[in-house]
Amino acid sequence: MKAILVNPIDNSLSWSDVPDPVVGEEDVLVEIHYAALNRADLLQRAGDYPPPPGCPEWMGLEIAGYIREMGPAAREKSTFKCGDAVCALLGGGGYAEYVNVKYDMLMPVPEGVSLCEAAAMPEAFCTAYLNLFREGSGKAGDTLLMQAGASGLASVVIPMAKAFGMRVITTVRYAELAEKIKPLGADLIVNTSEEKLCDVLAAQLEAGTPVDIAIDCLGGENMGDVLPYLARGARWIMIATLAGDISPINLKTVYVRNIRIIGSTLRSRAPEYKADLIAELVEKVWPKVTSGEVRPVIYRVLPITEAEEAHALMASGKHNGKIVLQVR
Repeated sequence: MKAILVNPIDNSLSWSDVPDPVVGEEDVLVEIHYAALNRADLLQRAGDYPPPPGCPEWMGLEIAGYIREMGPAAREKSTFKCGDAVCALLGGGGYAEYVNVKYDMLMPVPEGVSLCEAAAMPEAFCTAYLNLFREGSGKAGDTLLMQAGASGLASVVIPMAKAFGMRVITTVRYAELAEKIKPLGADLIVNTSEEKLCDVLAAQLEAGTPVDIAIDCLGGENMGDVLPYLARGARWIMIATLAGDISPINLKTVYVRNIRIIGSTLRSRAPEYKADLIAELVEKVWPKVTSGEVRPVIYRVLPITEAEEAHALMASGKHNGKIVLQVR
């Protein structure tokens, strides 16, 4: 089969021949039709985010396609069968024609959702659910701050939070992005090129609507500036540091306001944890997908052979929604 490999000399991408997957007892062989991009792919390409042991060396954390083969234990333990349309959460290996997936990493494609849309769901939806509800303890009436509102993750987090009764504040860097993400339904969009986030959150605190949960993929030197303006007991969840790794923090603010700063990644979780998370996600969120309350936002679809262009588009930060690679 073919997969996207990284040239170790010039870091370029190529659609190259690789060995076919060998289906194990609990494995399911999925014929990939679409694979979605994530920021983690760029980090892996740069050598900063290696795949877990046992995963293919090529990138790709979420895919959609059809089951073509099942190991004996997978047939016995799961309700899936050959020919089913599925999407899957991977430790890696999605930029390819086929992938081996342990049966409990599979999810059914929700009713009314295309394979292209389904490919944009597993990693993003699992990450959103993990941080909103398991790490953030989110509930109806909470105020969420979602940084980088035009990102692929934000395109899931914002409508998911709204579907479960939360109020949402989000940030963008450009006025045109603020317009583009309005359909996501955020209650307040902050253009950080025109106003300081700490000033906005100070006003929110004074108005009695402070932030209870923050999902932050930016970090950077200004992160510490906003902590004094969060709700008491707020949860600030760090999932990446695209704006910088270092920020000065007044530690007294953290304990006086009982703020919890939580580091969170999905890829590093144990397989058993991911399987439990997937089951909960399908039970609680898939009905809201079918009803239209939460849907993936697709920004652009490119052929798998144009993965280089897709990576450049993601690195630019000027997209809103998910970028998807079409394999077939």
